[in-house]
Amino acid sequence: MTKTDTAEAVRYRVTGMDCSACAAKIEAAARSVAGVRDAKVSIASQEMILRTEEGTAALPEVERSITGLGYRLARIDADEDDDKVPDLSHVTTAYKRALWIVVLLNAGYGVVEIVGGFLAGSQAVKADALDFIGDGVISFLGLIAVSWGLAARAKAALLQGIFLGVLGAGALLATAYRVLVHQQPEAQLMGGLALIGLALNVMAAVVLLQHRQRDANARAVWLFSRNDAIGNIAVVIAALLVAWTQTPWPDLVVALVIAALFMQSSFSIIRDARNDLSEAARARPATSAH
Repeated sequence: MTKTDTAEAVRYRVTGMDCSACAAKIEAAARSVAGVRDAKVSIASQEMILRTEEGTAALPEVERSITGLGYRLARIDADEDDDKVPDLSHVTTAYKRALWIVVLLNAGYGVVEIVGGFLAGSQAVKADALDFIGDGVISFLGLIAVSWGLAARAKAALLQGIFLGVLGAGALLATAYRVLVHQQPEAQLMGGLALIGLALNVMAAVVLLQHRQRDANARAVWLFSRNDAIGNIAVVIAALLVAWTQTPWPDLVVALVIAALFMQSSFSIIRDARNDLSEAARARPATSAH
């Protein structure tokens, strides 16, 4: 019998992840602990599967290491049904209202910015608009899926990943077309739209500030808003460079970066969602046997 065969699997819910980089950081911290055979973290289901050598006492050290990075862990019992409704005591009326405000801010301004991007002739603004719409959809699905089991959450995440991939591919194709057909963006309108987007992202972050430690979904959406604010600043800088250089290249470069980030997020979510669906399928016969 090999060491892998004797590895004991333990599952945790992880609060505080918003991207694949967070998942990679958590996996690296877990694997650095003696006695840990492997660690897999899913940003789709916000869960970690930890495999330790039988007879080791690695779990307390793993928990200390990961919580020291700023994430929160909650161990999932081995016999817990993946379709069991989780504890929803934190889902207060104020919490749900805050998430709905963020959903409406993101989706609503995404539509406004799409129109503004066409008027300004700016690919960066259009890509930023897709970012707003994507965050709105992710926040919405996260809100309605808060009480779903692992398999249902994985299916919702798979839809999120596919949706983000379609948006990212569209942004990449549109930007590639603009590389061939040059169009000088309206720098003032471009910068103005980005500044409004920055203000809305700051507003969304403030709305969720008091809720960000309660739930993985709130924490992730709060981090989305914070990180998107950085993207808005990049669009503002691109607008200044367009006005200074009188060329569309700064606009196109920022659009390509935003679109590439969309694709990277899409691949990560789809990969993790498919792994979660496989895990749920494997766990279902074991659960049914009880």
